[in-house]
Amino acid sequence: MDIRQLRYFVAIAEEGSLTAAAQRVNVAQPSLSQHVIALEQELDVKLLERSPRGVSLTQPGEVLLTHAREVIAALERAREAVRQSDEAPRGEVAFGLPSSIAMVLSVPLAETVRLELPKVKFRAIDAMSGFIKTWLEDQSIDLGILYDLGSVRHLSHRELMTEELHFFSAPDAWPFKTAPGSPVPLKALEGVELVLPSPHHGLRSMIDRIARGQGVALHVTTEMDGLGQIKTMVARGSGYTVLAPAAAIDFVERGELIMAPIVEPAMVRPVYLVRNPAKPETRASREMERLTLDVIHDLVARGIWQALDTSRTALHAS
Repeated sequence: MDIRQLRYFVAIAEEGSLTAAAQRVNVAQPSLSQHVIALEQELDVKLLERSPRGVSLTQPGEVLLTHAREVIAALERAREAVRQSDEAPRGEVAFGLPSSIAMVLSVPLAETVRLELPKVKFRAIDAMSGFIKTWLEDQSIDLGILYDLGSVRHLSHRELMTEELHFFSAPDAWPFKTAPGSPVPLKALEGVELVLPSPHHGLRSMIDRIARGQGVALHVTTEMDGLGQIKTMVARGSGYTVLAPAAAIDFVERGELIMAPIVEPAMVRPVYLVRNPAKPETRASREMERLTLDVIHDLVARGIWQALDTSRTALHAS
C-alpha cells in the first residue's frame, strides 16, 4: 500500500465512479482498476461494490477511506512544514477575539506582527464568543481567545490569564457612600441600575451565575450587546456596568469612567487561547501564538492589561 494508491482510492470513493475518478487523477481507467484490485488483494477484503450506476464503498472500504484521508492530510502537512522550515513564516492567520480583548490586544499584537513577521497577514476578527467557538470548530480561523471553553473543551487550549471583573461608573455618578473607586461588595449591586449584555452573552451568563450563587438579585435596566454603547451610556451617567478592566481602559484613561474591584466575592474568569488540532498548523500560526504570549506578558507586566498572567503554562491538547 502506498500514498498513490490511497489517493486513487479516495478519488474513486468521492466521485462514486471509476470513470470520473480516472479523469480527476489523470490515470487510465484500467490502470485505476488494477490499483484497487491490488489494494483489495493486499488487505484481503473487498473495498468497492460495483454496479451499473457506479461504485459504492463496503464497510471495510469506509474504514480505509477515513484512514486514507488522514494519511494524505498528514503528508500534506509534512510537505508544507518542510517547505516553510527554511524561510520566513508567511501566509494569513485568522484570529478570533472577543470585543473586550480586542480592545487591548489587537493593536499591539498587529504592530508586533508587522515588525517581526512581515510576510504574515494578520486578520483580527472582533466577535462574540459564540461565533468564535463556531469558527474554531469549522476551521474558519486559526486561533481564538475564549473565556469559557464549554462545548470546545476538546480543542487544544492554553490558559493565558485570569481577569477580575470590575464595577464601572461615571465619575460624577458614583452610587455608593464610599469613596469613588473603593471596592464594591457584590451584594451592593442589588440596588444599582445596571447596563449589561443580553443573557446569551458569555459575560452576562457569568455575572448572572455568580450573582445567583450568592443570592444577589441584580437590577438590569438595559441590555446591550455592543461594548462601545455600554461604556458610552455609563459614561453619560445613565446606568452602571460590570466589565473586565481591559474592556474599558480607553474610557478610564480619558477620565470618562472610574472602576472599582468587586469583592465578597470577586468575579474571576480565566482567559484561554484555543486552536483546533484538526486544522493544519502552519509556521505562521505557530509564530502568531508565540507572539501573542509575548505581547500579553508585556501588557500585563506593564499594567496595561490588569490580570494575572498564566500564559507560560503549556498548551493542553485534549
